[in-house]
Amino acid sequence: QVQLVEAGGGLVQAGGSLRLSCAASGRTFSAQVMGWFRQAPGKEREFVGAISRYGTTGYADSVKGRFTISRDNAKNTVYLQMNDLKPEDTAVYYCASGASGSMVVPIWETSYNSWGQGTQVTVSS
Repeated sequence: QVQLVEAGGGLVQAGGSLRLSCAASGRTFSAQVMGWFRQAPGKEREFVGAISRYGTTGYADSVKGRFTISRDNAKNTVYLQMNDLKPEDTAVYYCASGASGSMVVPIWETSYNSWGQGTQVTVSS
C-alpha cells in the first residue's frame, strides 16, 4: 500500500488561501489517482476533488473555481491549492490514493485504498 502524509493545514481568515500537500511513498505514485476528501465536525467525509494519472481533474461543486489540484510525479506529491476560503471549508482534509485508470476521477471513498492521517484546516470569519 501507498503511505500518504499530508501537510500545510492551519488557521486562515475567510478569503485567504492555503496549499495542502500530500507526499506519497512507493514507486507507483504516477499510476495512482489521487483524491482529497474532507470531514467537518458532525458531518460525513465528503469528496473535494481528485487528479487522475493522466492529469485530468474533478471537483465537488462546493469548491469548483476556488480549489485546484495538481501533482508532481517526480516528487511523489499531490497538492490542493485552496483560494477564497470560507468558514464552511473548515474540516480535516484527507489525501487518498487509488488504482483507477480512468480519465474520469472517482468520487467515492471506496475507490481509494490508501489514506493519510488528515490535516486540520480552520477558516475564521
